[in-house]
Amino acid sequence: MDDVLVTGLGALSPLGAGTDAFWRGMHAADTAPLRVPDPLAHMDHPLMYLVPEADVPDGPEEQDGLPLGRGSRFALAAAREAVLDAGLAGPPAPDTGRDRGRGAAQDAGRDTGQDAGRDGVRDAGRDAGPDAPRAGLDPRAGLDPRAGLDPRAGLDPRAGLDPRRVAVALSSGMGDTDLHEGWRTGQAPASGRWAPTFPVASVVGGWFGAQGVNTCVSNACAASGYALSVAADLIRSGEADVVIAGGAEAYSRVALGCFNRLGAIDPERCRPFSAERRGTVFGEGAAVLVLESAAHARARGARTVYGRLAGAGWSCDAYHATAPEPSGAQIERAMREALREAGAGGGSGPGGLGFVMPHGTGTELNDVVESRVLGALAPRTPLYSVKALIGHTGGAAGAFAALAAALVLHHKTLPPNVPIGEPDPECAVPLPSGSAPMTGGYGLVNAYAFGGNNISLVFGEAAA
Repeated sequence: MDDVLVTGLGALSPLGAGTDAFWRGMHAADTAPLRVPDPLAHMDHPLMYLVPEADVPDGPEEQDGLPLGRGSRFALAAAREAVLDAGLAGPPAPDTGRDRGRGAAQDAGRDTGQDAGRDGVRDAGRDAGPDAPRAGLDPRAGLDPRAGLDPRAGLDPRAGLDPRRVAVALSSGMGDTDLHEGWRTGQAPASGRWAPTFPVASVVGGWFGAQGVNTCVSNACAASGYALSVAADLIRSGEADVVIAGGAEAYSRVALGCFNRLGAIDPERCRPFSAERRGTVFGEGAAVLVLESAAHARARGARTVYGRLAGAGWSCDAYHATAPEPSGAQIERAMREALREAGAGGGSGPGGLGFVMPHGTGTELNDVVESRVLGALAPRTPLYSVKALIGHTGGAAGAFAALAAALVLHHKTLPPNVPIGEPDPECAVPLPSGSAPMTGGYGLVNAYAFGGNNISLVFGEAAA
């Protein structure tokens, strides 16, 4: 079976625009939520880890006549960076004045040095200004633009590559609900066009001219983990050569209000596994990975391989609508299946598990159950909490954890965790406070959701 490689990364997060900003933020380990700038957020704890205002994309406002919300614009910003990073973006398209992608978040390299972050790998398009025009898939990279593709996508119609084998699998828990919330409250001008709530995959697919499967997964906080697993299945089954995969989530008044009513928001910060934790705190942003078959990556001479998606395991608690099943049997099943499929074992060395990106949200039972299972399955394996850094990004949480795992594998360094205070004695998991070299060749990513939806992914080092 052909390996599924990670050949491109893109991120827009509370740490700023781009994966370099994300990696620097992981090492800085110093973040805090903000009060949401929403005058209608009448709730006890209107806190969230927000994308910096300077990095919020100001466009495109619509695509093919349909309005786009914050979530779709986040997804496009991260996808543009990932596709450019993978070397799959073609030359700039002519300025048609239609569906232009503007905004600071699309200038992913604007605040980074030429040699920062990722071994100096850069693409000229990453340093484009905020008015950089729409780009499509690079016809030189092995993707066929025939069959009626819009030439404005920047594809060479004479090339022999097949966009029908380029797929999109993106996720979101709330999609573009900000549009609908604005319309219903009069905060935004009413639109004469109907707009779907979950267009993120079709928006990205349309932007790049991806004619393979375009699907949006939305099973709550496990969604982007499932999207990445679906992407790997599409490649392994021979349905696609390249999949643009990940998740996007943006501020939603409804979502934050509901979790406040549930009493599930921590009044201070997101602090998984802490003795003082009192719930979770949401975050927003988008994380996108370009997954590609190893054969296709070799054939086109992919510039960088961050790692490989080596294993996946799904399960369902079938227990309760919101609470995790107390024994953890089904999350253990998912972890074991992913590790078995990857061929990852215990201990250090290339075949061992070097780190875990846990689901740990800061809610009481969730953290305890996951800790117990990890304590039995991988008792000495260090954890890195992405949620302590950027909050719980809902439908994008699994993708952010996967992106972090790919960066750790690529740099062979586990960054320091954000301090959480006194650890909960019932959560006896190692959360290193300093950077450390990786001790194993694999990383485990967990993502769980309401309805008992569980997924674990195992990422491995790229083959030498």
